[in-house]
Amino acid sequence: MRLGIDLGGTKIEAAIIDSNGDIIWRKRQKTSKTSYDETLSSMAELVADARQDTGYQGAIGVGIPGSMRRSDQTIQGASLTYLNNRDLRADLTDILATDIRIENDANCFALSEAVDGAAAGCDIVFGIILGTGCGSGLVINGRPVTGVNGIAGEIGHNPLPWPITDEYLGHDCWCGNDGCIETFISGTAVSKDYFDRTGVDMPVEDIAARSGIDLVAESVFQVLEDRLARTLAMIINTIDPDAIVLGGGLSNLERLYQNVHPKWRRLVFSKDIDTRLLKPKHGDSSGVRGAAWLWPDA
Repeated sequence: MRLGIDLGGTKIEAAIIDSNGDIIWRKRQKTSKTSYDETLSSMAELVADARQDTGYQGAIGVGIPGSMRRSDQTIQGASLTYLNNRDLRADLTDILATDIRIENDANCFALSEAVDGAAAGCDIVFGIILGTGCGSGLVINGRPVTGVNGIAGEIGHNPLPWPITDEYLGHDCWCGNDGCIETFISGTAVSKDYFDRTGVDMPVEDIAARSGIDLVAESVFQVLEDRLARTLAMIINTIDPDAIVLGGGLSNLERLYQNVHPKWRRLVFSKDIDTRLLKPKHGDSSGVRGAAWLWPDA
């Protein structure tokens, strides 16, 4: 058995998977919006319940919305800002009295889909989560690639490749820079694009439902597909993955799997392009499953 914890902005999910990757125990709690100590307590409660219900006493993998610095093991870039500059692994190790591995949540997503998901059997897998923001991760030979700075595979805060004239303005990012990829290909970006054109504030799901009857909605998604194709073409040119797996709310749009890869052909520096664009097998469960798979030899 393996125990994983997915620490997200709204929920903390813990799950135990067996050797086949099947979830045999799962429980959730709400995530504290403001308190690091409350979050530690919630995670400890979930682990205590898992141990009581299943007898599990092994190591734990944790996925977080940020990354861990190699230099001092503290957290950086977390959307749950109270995690930043904390030594989360040391604190959890003390509380839970077991070995802890921590990884970015997008890396956990990519790992889950690489081990026994949509990209099972692939050597190089790139996972990209298209939700409120844009997170991404890289897995090679069944292991997440973290990098010396803890940010390997993260593309959301790079500039959009091959920009056109009207894409240079109006894309301020929360990170402090302008023109980050996240401001172009996230669900938030789709809603903003529709609002800029119509003055109507509408959730991305409703915009998608209107794309067949609303010319503006259709145009917004065609632009999204073009921007996503440019982004993924850059990834193929850089790391040449066997598969790219989409996650997050936008991954439910079937049109992306039909329309994006034909658009990247003119931009990929290869005559033959065998990279596959895949829908996730495990969906929302990939985060917690990938956290559990951080211990491959459990």
